[in-house]
Amino acid sequence: MATGWAVDHGTPDQVLRSILTHLTYEVMPFKGTEEKVVTNVPATTRLTVTASPGKTLSDTVDLAERLTRHGYTVAPHLSARMLTDRAELKDLVDRCAGAGISSLFVVGGDADQAGEFYDALDVLRGLDEMGHHFVDIGVGGYPEGHAGIPDEALWRALEEKARYAHHIATQVCFDARTTVAWSRQVRSRGIDLPIRVGMPGAVSRQKLMRVTGKIGLGDSARFLKKQQGMLWKFFTPGGYSPNKLIRGLRPHLAEPDTRLRGFHIFTFNDVEGTEAWRRKLLDGLG
Repeated sequence: MATGWAVDHGTPDQVLRSILTHLTYEVMPFKGTEEKVVTNVPATTRLTVTASPGKTLSDTVDLAERLTRHGYTVAPHLSARMLTDRAELKDLVDRCAGAGISSLFVVGGDADQAGEFYDALDVLRGLDEMGHHFVDIGVGGYPEGHAGIPDEALWRALEEKARYAHHIATQVCFDARTTVAWSRQVRSRGIDLPIRVGMPGAVSRQKLMRVTGKIGLGDSARFLKKQQGMLWKFFTPGGYSPNKLIRGLRPHLAEPDTRLRGFHIFTFNDVEGTEAWRRKLLDGLG
């Protein structure tokens, strides 16, 4: 399997250990993110940098460039609705090439459409037409569907995006059975891409509130609406831990009919707490 992915054989604990070793951390391009990552996260951990509300795609690529110089493998997010035109897309691609960034994550985004790109498929087609150097392109998956898109339209879009992509990273879903069933449906539809399961790391609800406060009132409202299921989890007695979800996924990791091959951790920039959680989980596996 390609670099950056877990082994796809062995006992469940062996596979889980490998997945925890090769997982991806998602960070936001805020002030201080670079220092937090360099201080707390080993350079062997793969990173993605969000296309964040209140920021620009140039901010996203800028942080990706700086983290790459520290030795990390980084995939900046390109949000279709934040792009103005193909000239901006080419400029961002050229910057990635110049910085040695060979991974990318392409999303539609929740912002109002800024230019000629409406969704992730538009961007993927644009990249393909202009030619690019990326060897690992990720796209999003929706185990629980999308409030604004019919299920069959989601499946058609994923089938089209899969032609240009190398892996899928899912939106947050707290039910392991739903994620496993969805991943089997992905496979049954002939989509043979490895899947990273998206989940929040060890993030306190206070930290989540601070993050939403940084991205502006209107954008925060959209963020909170999109993540309402996650907020509910954070406000339950005792707080949230990803461990229950991982226990539910564990027996199905690396099964041939699921293609579950990794975790994509939404850190909300609490990389210190997230890394401590990962190390504790690894220690518990012996």
